[in-house]
Amino acid sequence: MANQLQFENSPYLKQHANNPVDWMPWGPEALKKATDENKLIIVSIGYSACHWCHVMERESFENSAIAQTMNKFFVSIKIDREERPDIDQVYMLAVQLMTNGGGWPLNCICLPDGRPIYGGTYFKPHDWQNILLQIAQMWEDKPEVALEYAEKLNNGIQRAEKLPIHSIPEQYTIEDLREIVTPWTETFDKKDGGYQRAPKFPLPNNWLFFLKYGVLADDKEILNHVHFTLKKIGSGGIYDQIGGGFARYSVDPYWHIPHFEKMLYDNGQLLSLYAEAYQQHKDPFYKRIIEETIAWAEREMLAPNHGFYSALDADSEGIEGKFYSFSKTEFDEVLGKDAGLFSQYFNITELGNWEEEQTNIPICAINADQLAAKVNMSADEWSEFLKDSKKKLYDFREKRVRPGLDHKQLTSWNALFLKGLVDAYSSLDNRHFLELALNNAQFICNELIQNNGQLLHQPEDKNRAIAGFLDDYAFTVEAFIVLYEATFDFNWLTKARQLADKAIALFYDGSQKTFYYTSSEAEQLIARKSEIMDNVIPSSSSTMTRQLKRLGLLFDNENYIAISDQLLANVFPQIKTYGSAYSNWAILLLEERYGINEIALTGKKAMAFKHELDQYYIPNKIVLGGTEENLPLLKHRVGKDTKAYICKNRTCSLPQDSIKALINYI
Repeated sequence: MANQLQFENSPYLKQHANNPVDWMPWGPEALKKATDENKLIIVSIGYSACHWCHVMERESFENSAIAQTMNKFFVSIKIDREERPDIDQVYMLAVQLMTNGGGWPLNCICLPDGRPIYGGTYFKPHDWQNILLQIAQMWEDKPEVALEYAEKLNNGIQRAEKLPIHSIPEQYTIEDLREIVTPWTETFDKKDGGYQRAPKFPLPNNWLFFLKYGVLADDKEILNHVHFTLKKIGSGGIYDQIGGGFARYSVDPYWHIPHFEKMLYDNGQLLSLYAEAYQQHKDPFYKRIIEETIAWAEREMLAPNHGFYSALDADSEGIEGKFYSFSKTEFDEVLGKDAGLFSQYFNITELGNWEEEQTNIPICAINADQLAAKVNMSADEWSEFLKDSKKKLYDFREKRVRPGLDHKQLTSWNALFLKGLVDAYSSLDNRHFLELALNNAQFICNELIQNNGQLLHQPEDKNRAIAGFLDDYAFTVEAFIVLYEATFDFNWLTKARQLADKAIALFYDGSQKTFYYTSSEAEQLIARKSEIMDNVIPSSSSTMTRQLKRLGLLFDNENYIAISDQLLANVFPQIKTYGSAYSNWAILLLEERYGINEIALTGKKAMAFKHELDQYYIPNKIVLGGTEENLPLLKHRVGKDTKAYICKNRTCSLPQDSIKALINYI
């Protein structure tokens, strides 16, 4: 008999519908059952593309003896962390406080009221069974022990990541930035790019900070390391050399062997990063990465409603990476006379370059394109030859059993990819990328913005409508601002401002000077937390804070600027303690120190000026313009002639007649 998860929309929850565990979705029914029966709760959290989630399901949740223990003594609740990041946030913090670690699958044992008393990540079946029996026995014999521990842990959860309110500094200095950057750069991996660690995550926002800092501070060494890192990532197995798109991380320090799941949020951010890197350094390698990644997303992740799906699984046929690997024999069969050349290009060998015998992950050297000279091809000829060979390998691969698709359409992740598309359009001037972006933005407007102006976290399904979280608002505001900058369509800026106002009303606490992750109207959990630290995705607080600053400048709104300034002041002392965990705050600090160039392009040829401006990399700018006086900076500056103005710190230049003159002025 299938359990209650059979009625859910989430692919991850549906995967557990036929477990012998009596799983229930999070909701009033499950919580009431625990209270009425005075049973402990198992909160088990994962996501569909999570390899170790699948392993624990096979080993423990499909084990009838373990399921019997869970059903007898506990109310078991399964949660998709991507569907309910608010619940995941609270219980992840609890496990981190208990174990100094975290990850998925996340398994927490809680009191009937939801307060946690024990937790961890992956458990071997024997260990999981023993833990369940011991805790069930304790709850029966000594419930006061569990109650006392739950109280202490809950106090720790409430206090964690609460920041004091600091006075706003008179100004931030170059020395402030150096104190952050110097210890941070000591962790650089000069041999393989990124940081000296394994596994290696791309962390796009980190390298975006260093790209901006390298240019503004004229630090060639840092800038070179950013480009070296991007070349290493794009050449490694973490990038799908055959089909495009990035995996979540590499398990080794070389970017070679990926943990194969592909997430929309990584790919959206990496599009933005490679697009900015291409603006700064016109490397055709970056252009290829951008084009292939967008082609992958359009082909494999785009729904008929123009929203993007969430993720592709790491496994196919129950084996991690099976879909993406090749034997030398397969390479020879597909490429024929060209197999020798491309086996060299992709490092394909008879023995294999992965742990499995005779199994290869396509990996390139960062100078692999120099093979073109060996076969007497021009750059353009090589590009077409490489594209044709990849297509043959892709078509061969497509005959295999594909990894599972998570068809959820999450607002925040769609917004991140939307921004990536717009940034790619601005850098490469490919109109198709803008069309994809505009269609995706319309999907957000049609299916995710409600009549009351509030956002949903994902499209409403037959079970429920999940209200948007702060990251849904923050990333959508950011995406709509860059969409305005790319099109000068004031409609997008209006929508960005409306969503920012909603976010302030629903998430901002004026007395604590902080944004909470959950709305004041949302379901109350055991704690209401702020999301301060940047991770593989920038935090919702840092993103909203940066966007309020931009909206404050665009609309000359002092309230937006005051909120932004105060939040940065609160976080500022934390940034130098661990730069990598505050990279988006560090970008805001960079913009505070070096200022933001407010560039206004007016007149009939304003868009032509915009396309010309996009050929230059200006890491600290906002762009506005057109033929309407719809923003304070455009007042009395719009006429028949096309002009470019630059303002900074409330001081504006004389009108410039060309983009070249504007760049010289900057």
